[in-house]
Amino acid sequence: MIDEKVKKWVIKALEDFNSVEHEFRLSDEEIVTSTVCFHCQQFVEKMLKAYLTLKKIDFGKTHDLEVLLKLCIKEDKDFQNLDIGDLTFYAVEVRYPEEFYTPTLEEAKECFEIASKVKDFVFKKLEIKEKDF
Repeated sequence: MIDEKVKKWVIKALEDFNSVEHEFRLSDEEIVTSTVCFHCQQFVEKMLKAYLTLKKIDFGKTHDLEVLLKLCIKEDKDFQNLDIGDLTFYAVEVRYPEEFYTPTLEEAKECFEIASKVKDFVFKKLEIKEKDF
C-alpha cells in the first residue's frame, strides 16, 4: 500500500497531467501552449517529490527540477537516465507578464513527451499504476 503523503503528491501530479491531455484534445490553434508547458513542469516536479517523499528525503521548497533530480539520483542511480529537458524554465517564465514568453506548439509537444516518459519511469519506481488513482 502506498504512503498517504506519496499518494497525495501523485494525485496532484495527475491533475496537472490530465490538464495537459485535455489541452491536446483541442485543435492546434486552440491549445494554450504556456498552460501545457507549465503543467508539464508541475507534473514532473510533483512526481519527483512523490518519489523523494517515499524515500523520506527532504527537498525543501523548490521548483528547480535539476535540484530535485539530483536528490533522486543520490538515492537511485537509475534517475541519471531520466531526461527532464528544460522544464524548470516553464515554472516561472510562462506565468507572469513581466517574464512574458509564449512557447511554440512544438515546445508544448516536447514538454508533454518528457512528462509522459517521467510518468512511466516514476510510476515504476513507486511500484504503482495510474488505474490505482
